[in-house]
Amino acid sequence: MSGTLNKVMLIGHTGDDVKMHYFEGGGSIGRFPLATNETYTNKTSGERVSSTEWHNIVVRNKGAEICEKYLKKGDKVYIEGRIKTRKWTDEAGTERYSTEIQCTDFTFLTPKDSGGMDAANSQPAQNRPAAATSSKAAPSPVTPSIDEEEDDLPF
Repeated sequence: MSGTLNKVMLIGHTGDDVKMHYFEGGGSIGRFPLATNETYTNKTSGERVSSTEWHNIVVRNKGAEICEKYLKKGDKVYIEGRIKTRKWTDEAGTERYSTEIQCTDFTFLTPKDSGGMDAANSQPAQNRPAAATSSKAAPSPVTPSIDEEEDDLPF
């Protein structure tokens, strides 16, 4: 092990619909902004302060297609990934840097029966799944059976 770790876990609301880019080889990338909020009370003034941090999320291939299909602006989502900074040159020839979250796993947290209307195609939000993940299988909650609950363990 190299002794380093680059892991990010975020829960926030999408700031826009997923913007897709498709490549010739069949790959794709989806990008969307994610807002996380922090609220605290200022100790000197006693006033409540709220701040929002914006994150650029990048999802690849099948995960991007799933996000494009089910994530809409304002939806709550859990994102897991790593921080990546990339360098690029703008139209004026100036070197720029962008810090992004390369998403490796995600879970949709907006309930499918939220009753809202989907802005993209005016379908009820109940037609969207409540939870989905990328290609990695999400661990399912363990529900103990009746036999397990009645088992007498020595500890």
